[in-house]
Amino acid sequence: MKFGAYLEQYQPVAYRAFARALENHRVAHAYLLSGEAGVPLLKTATYFAKSLLCDHPNPLACEECRSCLRVDHHTYSDFIVLDGKNGQIKKGDVQTIVSDFSKTPLEAKGILIYVVNLVENMNVQAINSLLKFLEEPPAGTYAFLTCENEAKVLPTIMSRCERIRLLLLPEDVVFSEALKEGVLEEDAEWLAPLINDPTQLAEAASSEEYHTLRQLIDATLDALLKGPNDAAFVMESSVIPALTGGKKNAVLLQPRYYLDMLSLVFQDAITHQVGGKIRLTSQEETIGQLVYALPHLDASLAEILKVRSLLDTNLSSALALMHLILFLTEENV
Repeated sequence: MKFGAYLEQYQPVAYRAFARALENHRVAHAYLLSGEAGVPLLKTATYFAKSLLCDHPNPLACEECRSCLRVDHHTYSDFIVLDGKNGQIKKGDVQTIVSDFSKTPLEAKGILIYVVNLVENMNVQAINSLLKFLEEPPAGTYAFLTCENEAKVLPTIMSRCERIRLLLLPEDVVFSEALKEGVLEEDAEWLAPLINDPTQLAEAASSEEYHTLRQLIDATLDALLKGPNDAAFVMESSVIPALTGGKKNAVLLQPRYYLDMLSLVFQDAITHQVGGKIRLTSQEETIGQLVYALPHLDASLAEILKVRSLLDTNLSSALALMHLILFLTEENV
């Protein structure tokens, strides 16, 4: 399914809002796209940007013309993305955009577009630089900002943007659509709660990063069943190096996805404990073993979720993960 078709079918309010603005020549100079973790915010922002640059919009991006493909391949000179998913966006990053966009556009369309993904991950200096740019945008310049937590976005930024909210798809819809995309049922069980776009889920399921992440989860669960020493060793020697190695393009190999997947296991363990239907059917045997090996499952899940929320602060990911594994084993000795 093309992404435009996904938006039209599953995010009709967002699709129609931007389509009307484009058709009526009333596109705002800045948009803030918001939605919960898992919603394809960056992909939507990029698609809207392509719609402004598309050679044959109908009414939005065709996704097949030369301009659309160049945006996809990161070769469109007047389109810049700052991605806060892999780390804090700093003042110098914003100043690069300001500097580049103060010059004459390189492309024939004369349109300059920048995307700031997860604007809540900007430091104070970067926010101040962005505010100045939003207040006095050069002619023909458009901005698409995204966020997963509007409470962390300054009101002064929100007041300068048209706001569009993306909604989570029901998990069963994501799961069934992912199967149609050729995703294995086991992989769809793991990823449907984490990635809310079936096409993006399919791409993730075939990635080396995802399979490495699964290996780390399997190693962690196996070690937890063996005991505290094994769990601490696996965390220190395998999990932390893999998740904090600083690979900027390794989108899935991040502590937040590791903790999200670990929380799925513990949620299922609690469900199994009370005789409910678990989500990760392929992990039924392991989950059953965890129920008997780790009696304090509620406290363990609460701590996983607590550490997951702390990742948005300046706390060291390595320290947070090490603390977690010590808590899980101490709590359950």
